[in-house]
Amino acid sequence: MCVFHGCLFPTIYSIPNPPPSSGHQCNSLPLAGRAGQLASFKANTLAAAWTGVQRQEVVCKRLDDNSIVQNNYCDPDSKPPENQRTCNTEPCPPEWFIGDWLECSKTCDGGMRTRAVLCIRKIGPSEEETLDYSGCLTHRPIEKEPCNNQSCPPQWVTLDWSECTPKCGPGFKHRIVLCKSSDLSKTFPATQCSEESKPPVRIRCSLGRCPPPRWVTGDWGQCSAQCGLGQQMRTVQCLSYTGQASSDCPEINRPPSMQQCESKCDSTPISSTEECKDVNKVAYCPLVLKFKFCSRAYFRQMCCKTCQGH
Repeated sequence: MCVFHGCLFPTIYSIPNPPPSSGHQCNSLPLAGRAGQLASFKANTLAAAWTGVQRQEVVCKRLDDNSIVQNNYCDPDSKPPENQRTCNTEPCPPEWFIGDWLECSKTCDGGMRTRAVLCIRKIGPSEEETLDYSGCLTHRPIEKEPCNNQSCPPQWVTLDWSECTPKCGPGFKHRIVLCKSSDLSKTFPATQCSEESKPPVRIRCSLGRCPPPRWVTGDWGQCSAQCGLGQQMRTVQCLSYTGQASSDCPEINRPPSMQQCESKCDSTPISSTEECKDVNKVAYCPLVLKFKFCSRAYFRQMCCKTCQGH
C-alpha cells in the first residue's frame, strides 16, 4: 500500500520486495510485508534513588525521511519487545538540606533567627539518611543570622508599688511610671510614649478593717486641795486609730474626767505671826462658813480668813 510519496520499509529487519500487486502505480507492499521498527534508547532516570533505569522505546518510522508515524503502519507481529537497563549505578552524593527561617527572636533592637541545615544522602525513591556535616563537601550554609536590627520605640517602664496607705481600710498604692528607651539607658518625656498604653500609677488597696475610735485619757492633774479633800482633773478624748479627733466613741464607755482627791494636812497650828488667809485654790470657803464647818481644823486652815472670828 502506497501511503506518502514513498513506501514504508524496515530499517532494522530486511524484508525482500515481492512483486507489485495489480492496480498500483508504485511499488507498495502489504502492511505486514513492509513494516519495520526502529529501536532507540531513551533515558528515564528515577529520582531520589541510588540507581536509575533506561527504558527502550520502540517506534514506527518512515524509511525515506526517518519520521515517526503511527504504529498501525508497521506490522505488529514484528515489533520487538521494549527492554530496559540500569544506569547511574553509583551512589548519589550527599547534599545540604536547608529548612525555612524561623521567626526572629525579637521584633526590634536586633534579634536572631535560625533554620535547620542537615547533610543528607538519598538512598531510595523516598528514603534518605543523615550524615555528619563533614560528609557534604560543599560549604556549609549558615544556620543563624541577625534580624530586625531597627531600634525599638520608647516604652513605659514601671517601678515597684508603694505600700498601701492608710494602714487599714480602703486606700491606694502608688508607683512611678517612666518613658524609657528600649535598652533602659535613656529617659524620655512622657509625650514620647503612647498615652493609651501607659500603665496605671495608682490602684485601690485595703489592709483590712480599721480598729474603731477609742477613748484616750491623759494623766491626772494636781489635787485642788493642799490639805484634805479636793478634786483633780484629766483630759478625756475620743480619737481614731490615726490620732484624729472623732465623735464615734460610745458615750457609755467614756472614762471620768474628774475625781476626788485628798491631800495630807499639816497639824501644826497657824502661828499668830503668819498671815491668815484663804487658800487661793479653794472656791467653797463661803459654803464652809454657811454650813458651819469652820469648827473643823481642815476647813479652818483652808478658809482661815473666812472662818476668822467664827
